[in-house]
Amino acid sequence: MKTVSTVPDLRSAVASYREKGQRVAFVPTMGALHAGHLALVEQARRAAGKVVVSIFVNPKQFGPGEDFERYPRDLAADAEKLREAGADLLFAPAVDVMYPPGFSTTVHVAGVSEGMEGARRPGHFDGVATVVARLLGLVLPDVAVFGQKDAQQCAVVMRLVADLGLPVEVLVAPTVRESDGLAMSSRNAYLSPEERKAAPALFRALLATQLVHELGERKAEKLLAAFRLAIGTELRLELDSADLVDAATMRPVEKVDRPVLLAAAVRAGRTRLIDNVVFGG
Repeated sequence: MKTVSTVPDLRSAVASYREKGQRVAFVPTMGALHAGHLALVEQARRAAGKVVVSIFVNPKQFGPGEDFERYPRDLAADAEKLREAGADLLFAPAVDVMYPPGFSTTVHVAGVSEGMEGARRPGHFDGVATVVARLLGLVLPDVAVFGQKDAQQCAVVMRLVADLGLPVEVLVAPTVRESDGLAMSSRNAYLSPEERKAAPALFRALLATQLVHELGERKAEKLLAAFRLAIGTELRLELDSADLVDAATMRPVEKVDRPVLLAAAVRAGRTRLIDNVVFGG
């Protein structure tokens, strides 16, 4: 695996793949890699002959008081994991490479970005859309792979790609979980032992709510009440948000008569954890 940190080196490496007629798959990450990221790399390997991975902790998607400074970073360890996973190229740019002096463009994807996490974290999805648009423009992949755990982010990326007519196929890979159901996340490293024991209650509450739907409940209000009741049994977790939305538009629904996304966030101490399930069709 080759590692590059500049745009000319990135473009030169990708051009060499193109000259040989090879398809390119791309996995954008912020590093602190775990098995969930490596599953994205594996899906990318199945989709194309060459796999490019980026590691860039994007300051534009962190709000005031969020964890940009303490976000875990270990480039050497991440590079070794990617090498073992079969990635071909690692792009690890500095901030001034991604956003050179004079950079003044912000990408805003209306609609799917404006509720849920977008409302609670103003500017977050503008930062996501801007960095994804920049990376796709630099790598020019045939395929880009994202994870279902960040469901609203996936919706933003798909809308961005569709609206701008970008020639890239977006693949969404299933959430990878620990043996007890906790969604893998770089932020899990922040959890204390007691918080780690409590954290899987989030996924259990999501599944319990899905079961309530399977038993016949269709009203969003009652399904959300069932979720709050279920998560409330774990006193070490504080409910931050819960949304039941159309799985395509991210708009709230009053009843489940189409595929819906139940997305929730909890706080375990200082750590905010997110997860979701899709049901209803």
